[in-house]
Amino acid sequence: MFKYQLLIEYEGTNFRGWQIQKKGSTIQGLIQKILTKILKQKINLTGSGRTDTGVHAIEQSAHFECKKKITNYDKFLKSMNFFLNRYFVTILKIKKKDQDFHSRFSAKIRIYKYVIINRLSKPVLDKNRCWHIMNKLDLKIMKKAAKKLIGTHDFSTFRASSCRAKSPIKTMKSVKIKHKNNKIEIEFQSQSFLQQQVRSMVGCLKYVGEEKWTLKKFINVMTSKKRNLCAPPAPPEGLYLARVIY
Repeated sequence: MFKYQLLIEYEGTNFRGWQIQKKGSTIQGLIQKILTKILKQKINLTGSGRTDTGVHAIEQSAHFECKKKITNYDKFLKSMNFFLNRYFVTILKIKKKDQDFHSRFSAKIRIYKYVIINRLSKPVLDKNRCWHIMNKLDLKIMKKAAKKLIGTHDFSTFRASSCRAKSPIKTMKSVKIKHKNNKIEIEFQSQSFLQQQVRSMVGCLKYVGEEKWTLKKFINVMTSKKRNLCAPPAPPEGLYLARVIY
């Protein structure tokens, strides 16, 4: 058996997330179906992690095994993308991997990016690809709050009730807030995340930026470990899985 890694870009608006569901179209299901068709054998595709309904990927990582060796990568990519591109999904790259590689368990760092358009006018070009916030955000105080997220913490406050992770304790390697004109990008780096963790953290940072919460209130909510104290999670359309590092 041969093992291959795929790097995938997708616009998640019209999908029910990455993982195969009983109902609705998913990215995993779509790619798996086309791989099966092209390689003429049943293929199981494993991703680096789930992305929820409406969430996008700049570079999702996934792997599969097949009996047939793929010799012409360019031809393979063209064939795959011929079927995928109409759904706003594209395979960026294919790599041959050793048998011990696993797209999920071998990952050392996952990088997520959240995009906010902070202006009065509603975005047109970035529709379904950002969170539009009309109230002017105070980036200086948001950056101070973001620094409090770095390190090893119990992130229960930011954890969805349906999260299946064994522990709420995670280590946040980095949180960076960058902006240019009216576009704000918040980047989070960690080995793994809880379900809805990034969106929940962004929702709380927004409350700080709007001065609904003080920095002290943000810290109290974070350390409370109480989900009911969390601000409403940011919408999925602003969230991107940016990269997975192995």
